[in-house]
Amino acid sequence: VFLGHVVVSISSYPQTSKKLYIQSWPTGSIFVWEWEFARTIFESLSLTVSLLVTVIVHTTMSTIITPLFNKIVEDIKGAEGPVFDLKGNFYMVAPEVEKDGKAAGQILKVDLSSKQVEIVCEPNIDGDGGIPAGCQVDKDGNLYVADMRLGILYVKPDGTYTQIARKDAGGRTMQGCNDCALDYDGNLWFTAPAGEIAPSPYLRSFEEPFGSIYCRTADGTIIHLESNYRFSNGLAVRHSKDGRPEKLIVAETPARLLWCYDIEGPGKITNKTQWGKLPDPGCTSGPDGMDFDEQGNLLVAHWGSSFIEVFGPDGGDPIRRIQCPFDKPSNLHFKPGSNLVLVTEHTNHGLWEFEWECKGMPQFCET
Repeated sequence: VFLGHVVVSISSYPQTSKKLYIQSWPTGSIFVWEWEFARTIFESLSLTVSLLVTVIVHTTMSTIITPLFNKIVEDIKGAEGPVFDLKGNFYMVAPEVEKDGKAAGQILKVDLSSKQVEIVCEPNIDGDGGIPAGCQVDKDGNLYVADMRLGILYVKPDGTYTQIARKDAGGRTMQGCNDCALDYDGNLWFTAPAGEIAPSPYLRSFEEPFGSIYCRTADGTIIHLESNYRFSNGLAVRHSKDGRPEKLIVAETPARLLWCYDIEGPGKITNKTQWGKLPDPGCTSGPDGMDFDEQGNLLVAHWGSSFIEVFGPDGGDPIRRIQCPFDKPSNLHFKPGSNLVLVTEHTNHGLWEFEWECKGMPQFCET
């Protein structure tokens, strides 16, 4: 207890910011002190400077911030896949819906003002229901949906849908898909952590590393890029200043790792390197959905940790951590042209929003 507050974290970067950050519980308040002022206070409390430095060395961590979260809806089973179209319509998915013990996942449209939820469709191919998990939107307001049982679906606003990925260019049966990202050239990059799509048995790659990544190029060619992932999950594309796709970031959930590839062209990646690592909260956790802001920072939902991790443009360790009022954030998405972030989560199976410090990186539909 310090000055009437329970201190839960202390962090500092004296070589750069010359400031000390102290976060308290239960309010989440953050006190920001000048380094020399902090030194004086701690010395007055008979704490030596060497002890203070030791504490900081061993607890130096990303600054924790606590924005105001507003809950929009809850009880969306397996809430995932948040995405806006250019008209401001908001879509998400409910992958954990079942009927008669079988998968019957739903694609939903949510009115953020009235908080009304509308079922757009319940995809079913030849009697097999879907487990939709990730969404992207094109310039005409149509959705690409990554589905763990049905591969990739193309969904129109009126609810009609088409399965557009059953086999890759090599003739191999597609794996079930989890998340997707459109680059500015219209190529769809997506992860596939499941086994072969329905009607094959439903398998997931949490234990055995058979998760994959793919690309559906703008001309419709489906290219299998790489396997050997233990549950390949969220992903994002970073573009150069002139709008060229240059980096692909992929989450490997159980390992708490983010991998980076150089994008050489449509469906062509090279130079796989570890780009980022998420903190270990001492429980089952890992990276899930993600989105870039306009400054090149990557916001990553850290499922199981109660945080959204913020990585700088060069990756590494998180530079900040956004405290959530739930422990299982699953995905996030910026509203076009806005600093409003929509977050899905699995604690309440809900949808929330908060304001970030800057706008999101423009999406494909905005270019």
